[in-house]
Parts: sequence; C-alpha cells; structure tokens
Amino acid sequence: MQETQPTVARPGLRNYFVAILRKAVREPLVHFLVIGLALFGLYSWIERGRASNGNYQIALTLDDLRQLDMSFVSQWHRQPTPEEFRGLVESFIRQEVLYREGLAMGLDKDDTIVKRRMAQKMEFLSEDVASAHEPSTEELKAWYGNNSQKFALADRATFRHLFFGFDRRGQNAQADALAALNKIAGKSEDSPLGKELADPFMFQDYYGDRAPDQLAKEFGPGFAIGLYKLKPKMWQGPIESGYGWHLVWIESITPGRVPAFEEVEPDVKTAWLADQKAIEWQKAYAKMREKYEVSAPQPPPEAEPKAGPALAP
Repeated sequence: MQETQPTVARPGLRNYFVAILRKAVREPLVHFLVIGLALFGLYSWIERGRASNGNYQIALTLDDLRQLDMSFVSQWHRQPTPEEFRGLVESFIRQEVLYREGLAMGLDKDDTIVKRRMAQKMEFLSEDVASAHEPSTEELKAWYGNNSQKFALADRATFRHLFFGFDRRGQNAQADALAALNKIAGKSEDSPLGKELADPFMFQDYYGDRAPDQLAKEFGPGFAIGLYKLKPKMWQGPIESGYGWHLVWIESITPGRVPAFEEVEPDVKTAWLADQKAIEWQKAYAKMREKYEVSAPQPPPEAEPKAGPALAP
C-alpha cells in the first residue's frame, strides 16, 4: 500500500496569495468593511454596558455612530480610519459626560445663553409643525390675494446723466450744471456737447431699469425722489446727489405693478411658509403662556415710572 505524502505548498502559489492579500489591503472597500466591523463591535460593547447603573449610562445608537461617520466624511471627504473613528466616539462621550455633570452641578441654572438656546429650540419645534404641511396651489392663491402688495414691483427708470462734481467745481457745481442745461436744451441724449461740458463720473453714465431703492443706495434718497419727478426724452435738472449735481435724460419710466400669481409662485410659497411658522409659534406660545402665573414686586412710589409696559396676562 502506497503511503500518501503530505501536500507542501509550492513557493509560487504562496507568493500568489500574498500578492492578492496585499492588493486587497489597498482596496477602499476593504477599509469600509473594517470600519463597519469596528462600528458593530463598538455597538456590542455599548449594549453590554447597558446592564450597569442607569444613572451613569451613556447608550450610543447606530444612528449616533452613523452620524459621526457622516460628519467626518462631509468635512474630510473620506472615511475615517478606525483610530480616527474611536477618537470621534470618545469626543461624543466626553461631551455627553460634561453635559450631564454640568446639569448635576446646576450650571444650566440662571444662564442667559442656555435659556436663549433652549427658547430657540422650542420655537424651532413649534415652527416645524407649519413646515410639515405642503400648501396647495389654491391655498397659496388665496393667501396671495390678501398679501399681494408684499410682492408689488416698484417703478423703474432708465436714464442717462451728465455729472458736475463737488470735487472739481466746489460751490459752483450747481451753477455750472444750470449753464450747461441751457446749452444742451433741445439736443439729443448722446450729443457730444454733453460730454464736453460735464465731468467724468466714477461709475456709470447710463443706468437701465433701476428701482428707487437702488438709486437711493447709489446716489442718495434725494436724487431718487427728484429723478422720478422728471419727464422723459429731454435734458432736465439739475438734481443733487452725494457726489455733485446731475443733468438727467429720462429714457423711460416703467410704472410699478402687482405681478400675477404665476410670476411669483415660488416666492409666494416661501413667504407663506414663513407666515405659517409665525402663526404656529404664536399659537404654541399662547398655550404655554396660559400655564404660568407671573408676579412681580411693586416698585416704590418714588421709583415708579410714569408709563411702562404691563405684564402680559
């Protein structure tokens, strides 16, 4: 009977498996699987710890761990290494420990910042009720019918101007503008004479389709008001701005109007949601406020103000 000899791995076959193993170690999928195993191992360790004292129990969930992982990926655009992930978990635990110890010491009491943050969270929770409701087109149209003036489009002006600046002319700027107006009266808007008489302007000589609030920002409120009083298709002025005096040729004035609902439907929806959030918050706060009775000491007669705000009922 022939004896069976033990099989000995040939060097070539061993090198082949070593090469495959080295290649696998460099694969991102393998890294992901290792991190996944670490997540489940950590979660199992946390689950075993739940049998300890409930007063000092910190129970992370898989959602907590996923959130830590996603936060890291969003910031660094890669998966965390196992060591980095353990650091993330430990930071999470440290924050929870410090938070609980702070509560136990009463550090949240009479802290304006903590109170303000809690009040904001309560307000956000109340507003979320409104966000959960998707308005129909009919609802938005009805709301727009009562609030259309909020979307009214202002008058818009297209004009050209000639500039006479304070920097060059000082107190003579207005008089020089008036003299120039007499010379170009009846001339066209692009007459070369206008440029010869005026000063260079640091911004534009021609402005198209500008609303009053835009002109007020660029030239000042007085200029915006004066410009809309002028007639089109002729040189007029001068109008004063923060830079000097201006002769103006109005090319066109587009009257303001209230747009049709279809033109502004996305803006209407945004405004409707903001309005509903405010309404829901007021309702929620009114219910909460009803549970509290507020009292305050009366000030001494000599310190009592003549008129002041009364406590809300």
